[in-house]
Amino acid sequence: MGYRRKMTMMLLVDMFLVCAAVFTGKMIIGAPADQVFVSALLLMAGYYVFAFYYGLYKKAWSYASIGDMLALIKTITLSAVITGAVQWLFLNPENVRHTIVAWQLLLIMMGTIRLSERMLRDVELVKSKRKKRTLIVGAGSAGTLVVRQLLRDRQTNLVPAAFVDDDPRKHQLQLLGVPVAGSIGEIEKAVTAYKIDHIVIAIPSLGKEELDRVRALCAKTNVRTQILPRIEQLILDKGTMPKLQDIQPEALLAREPVTLNTEEIAGSITGKVVLVTGAGGSIGSEICRQLSVFKPSQLLLLGHGENSIYSIEMELREAAGDDMKVVPIIADIQDRARIFRIMDQYRPAVVYHAAAHKHVPLMEANPHEAVKNNVIGTKNVAEAAAKHGVQTFVMVSSDKAVKPTSVMGATKRVAELLIQQMDRASQTRFVAVRFGNVLGSRGSVIPLFKSQIERGGPVTITHPDMERYFMTIPEASRLVIQAGALAKGGEIFVLDMGEPVKITDLAKNLIQLSGYTLDEIGIRYTGMRPGEKMYEELLDASEIHEKQIYPKIYIGKSTVQDMKWVEYLLVKFTVLEERALAALLLDIAHNRVNSQPNLIAASQ
Repeated sequence: MGYRRKMTMMLLVDMFLVCAAVFTGKMIIGAPADQVFVSALLLMAGYYVFAFYYGLYKKAWSYASIGDMLALIKTITLSAVITGAVQWLFLNPENVRHTIVAWQLLLIMMGTIRLSERMLRDVELVKSKRKKRTLIVGAGSAGTLVVRQLLRDRQTNLVPAAFVDDDPRKHQLQLLGVPVAGSIGEIEKAVTAYKIDHIVIAIPSLGKEELDRVRALCAKTNVRTQILPRIEQLILDKGTMPKLQDIQPEALLAREPVTLNTEEIAGSITGKVVLVTGAGGSIGSEICRQLSVFKPSQLLLLGHGENSIYSIEMELREAAGDDMKVVPIIADIQDRARIFRIMDQYRPAVVYHAAAHKHVPLMEANPHEAVKNNVIGTKNVAEAAAKHGVQTFVMVSSDKAVKPTSVMGATKRVAELLIQQMDRASQTRFVAVRFGNVLGSRGSVIPLFKSQIERGGPVTITHPDMERYFMTIPEASRLVIQAGALAKGGEIFVLDMGEPVKITDLAKNLIQLSGYTLDEIGIRYTGMRPGEKMYEELLDASEIHEKQIYPKIYIGKSTVQDMKWVEYLLVKFTVLEERALAALLLDIAHNRVNSQPNLIAASQ
């Protein structure tokens, strides 16, 4: 119900109560009818003036306070005083006794009705004591949509308690029975006043800077905060209740997100056959989602895990309809013959190679598996692409490939060397894209931190000074797609990722966003793991080009390296014991295996 309509109804009810009090008083003391009529008119006029003066129709009576009741008492009393004074001075002084009775009846009747709203709300809250009192940030169309759906859905554990909004015209009003408590800057005050357990940011059009400001205000409250999706998703939802999302720490990245040159990408993707390896993973599946916008004729989803491939296949089929053919392919990139058959059967124009092992500690303990998947698997896909006429091959690499200290990083560097060699030896354009840490991807710190917070803590971090570059899954995927459009051959593309983020700061922010204090969850430092770096780099000094080739994207120079040790690794890695294999990988990655003794040591 709109504010004006509700105010009009409340005013009519109050005028009826004034009349009821006056005529009830007549029956009690037997006053003449003409005096009753005059008293009713005077009382209604006085009440009307003082009700608006004291803002009775702007108050949230479901949350009535002593101050609100005092305003009601003042309104009724002053109305009665003026009525009595007029009767005493200009009419019949004996009518004052009737006015006093009507005043007493009005206090009882209006006080009871106003307090009953508060009592009913309190009873409802007792019945649903497990529900979380929710503050809605934004009293616009999105915010009212959230409240309307929460009020309709009896299964939800959220109950709207108040709005905050920067429009001063809405302050102290009620929308759908929910009060607007003040401006967004008063979030902390509203959380305390209305005993808030949950916050929903319902302004989907907020820019990054403004969202950061709102998020920071919410974080101070130690109340769990969620957010509506972007405005585009609300449009697609067509007025239904959108799925609330947790605020992700990517909101803290000190830069604007990467955007795409859609014309360039459309020219390289639209109407063509595109293959994505690792299509069921967090990066691979997001690459598929973003590629689907450009309508390739066929999108080949290649992966080893049937459940994840099925999931992204169903999602893309539902979104794309008949505009794009989605082909799920269950295959292992280590199966060379199978990969060659797939390339021969479908003849893709573009390949995005996202399949890889990426867990640093696991690969440190299993170096042979790291080589088989990250090196041999990449070699299989790259050679099959070159043989069957693929135009562009984009490999997903890692910042851990720069001066690697881990087996995983070293295998990624060796894979980069392989595709740069393939670029020089074939007609296919081979490029690599280096990521920092991808927030929210499988194996990233965010899912680990979230599960630790849900269990009550502590959050475990290896070292208090550990720093990493971070990017979001959509950013990572966009960079891969853009690299394919920019590719000349042999490049390593890198995102300008702003300043590195301390893992400790990330953990603290996630704890706050989850509605806890640092003391409640705690942080425990466990010590650095084998192969782990304190700091990450995105390019080696020998690879750096000084200027960007595209906004926020740098290109690394192609480096030439003697490939005989890579060839030796490919032939002999199965007979090397784990420590020797790890040492050889790091030597190759750092280009320091240039003598026979190193070869002999590695083979022993």
